[in-house]
Parts: sequence; C-alpha cells; structure tokens
Amino acid sequence: MARTKKGATAAPKQKKQRFEKLRQIYSLAKTDDPKLPLWLVGLFLAVIFVGFLIGLATGHPWYWMFVFAPLGLLAATFFLSKRAEKAAYNALDGRPGAAGAALQGLRRGWAYQETPVAVEGGRSAAMTDAAMVYRAVGRPGVVLIGEGPTGRATKLLTSERRKVQRLTPNVPVTVYRIGSGEGEGVVTPRELVRRMGKLKNTITKHEVTEVDRRLRALGAQRPPIPAGIDPAKVRSMGRGQRR
Repeated sequence: MARTKKGATAAPKQKKQRFEKLRQIYSLAKTDDPKLPLWLVGLFLAVIFVGFLIGLATGHPWYWMFVFAPLGLLAATFFLSKRAEKAAYNALDGRPGAAGAALQGLRRGWAYQETPVAVEGGRSAAMTDAAMVYRAVGRPGVVLIGEGPTGRATKLLTSERRKVQRLTPNVPVTVYRIGSGEGEGVVTPRELVRRMGKLKNTITKHEVTEVDRRLRALGAQRPPIPAGIDPAKVRSMGRGQRR
C-alpha cells in the first residue's frame, strides 16, 4: 500500500517538473523570437492539414486528422527545442565564459572543464576583456578554445598548444577561437560543438582518459583561476563533464 501511495505521489511531481521545464524552454525561445507562437500553431495546423488531405483521398478525413494530431504536437515540440537551443547560444555571444558554457552541449565521450585552463586578465576587474582558454579531450584528440581580445587570445592559445604538445606529443591538437567574422578556426558558440562533432577520431577511449588525466595534473600545478569568470554557467544545454 505504501508503495502505491509513493508512486502516486511521484507521478504528479514528475509531470509538474516536465511542465515547468517545457515552460522555461518556451519562455527562452519566445524571448529570442516573439513570433514563436505563430510558428508553433502554423506547424501544428500544417501537419493536421496533411492528414486531412490524406483523409480526403481515402474517404476518412476526420480519422486521419485525429491520427496526425500527435504528429503535429511532436513536430511543434521538436521545432520549439531547436528554437530554444538557438536562443541559448545567441545569449552566449559576447559574454565571458561563452566557450565553457557551449562545451556543455557536447555529446558523450568528451571530457572537459567548465572553467578555463588559462587566463590572461585585462584591465577590467570584471574580466570582460580577459583572454581565456578552455580545453576538451575526446577521441579526436585535444581541443583548445580561446576567447577574448583577438591578440591576447591567440597568444594564449599558442602557449597552451605548445604545453599540450610537449606533454602529449602524439595526440592531435585542434584550436578554435570564439569570435565573429572570417578566419581560420574562428567560430561562434553555436558552431563550436558542431565543428568539434565533425572531427575524426584518432585515439581510443582509454587514451582519452589518460590524456585528460595528464592535462589535469598539469593544471593542478598552476596558480588557481580567479573565481567568477564564467558568470553564464549555462547548464541547460548539457550535463557537465561527459565521458
């Protein structure tokens, strides 16, 4: 009996949590695109209309409209998730810590840190003009991502790349820099994860763990990174460190 009551209590709670999460996703996407409600309704009705046309051809329009209604909801939900993802990445543009937040969108198999592995502070106490480098390790090797003023970010990336290559000489190192415009390795936060996903695998899963362990040991020997340089802490796009 106790188990039945516990299960009955948990079910409404889970539904409430899912509804709250969906509401947050909708609010985020609508802030970025005020026309979102029109897009969702239009997409839902378009799917229903396809069912109606099939129904006319088979002589059962109401039946096929009923069948296509769940498909319309599914299409609208998928569209909403994509819009919310776009809005989340747009919110990162130009903000300190954008690279670290974007890395949370990586799939399983990557190991990364949410805080930068190297920082060169600027004149601002808020770190708004600081150069930072983030690091991720996966089967494609080591990926270094820099952000901040172009000159200092490039210099810091070069320095970190040399350190990584010296410690793991046989592991490929790919370098990106968060920014806008053209240039080799220049990406937006939204493009970063997609570009990393297209890299070819060159090392094994065991080697990923070993390389990450070595690099973390190197980081432990450095002075601590000042706290608060990643104010965004956007966790909705991922689940922390992945392996």
